[in-house]
Amino acid sequence: PTESGFTTDVLALYDWAKARSGSSSILFWGHSLGTGIATNVARKLLEERGVQVDAVVLESPYTNIRDAAAHIPITKPYRQFPGFDYLILDSLALGNMFFSSDENVKVLTCPLLILNAEDDTVLPSHLGQKLFEIARSTYKDDTKVKIISFPEKLGLGHDYISSNPELPVLVKDFLNMK
Repeated sequence: PTESGFTTDVLALYDWAKARSGSSSILFWGHSLGTGIATNVARKLLEERGVQVDAVVLESPYTNIRDAAAHIPITKPYRQFPGFDYLILDSLALGNMFFSSDENVKVLTCPLLILNAEDDTVLPSHLGQKLFEIARSTYKDDTKVKIISFPEKLGLGHDYISSNPELPVLVKDFLNMK
């Protein structure tokens, strides 16, 4: 899998869905690594086709893959060693793996919802908070950017935001604001 391959695949899926959806809204919902893919495709559609998706929802997001790799638990034992940045983090760039949501949101204009869990141990919620701040500061209409942080006491972690029974209402409210 490559970043450009993921992006190409989702573009094809978007074209397929758009051809069959009539006037229905299409939104991108990415979780974890998928948040980088969702912002890549939304940006590519806007810049290359002049098409704005109806909304983007980012669940357990990160700013870019380098920041994500620097914070995921599997890298923790290696962070103390000299060369960690070069061997691990820089190798992602050498493989053309950037997933730069932080750069992508600077271009987007569609409604953007960020969903974080304060107890996410895979991608710390501060990465989603930072992404929110970047988007909010660069959007012409910052009311289109929203973040919902779920408290630690809910125990949603990295993988269970979608199981929160309040989520459908929260997302519906967000989509109605556009």
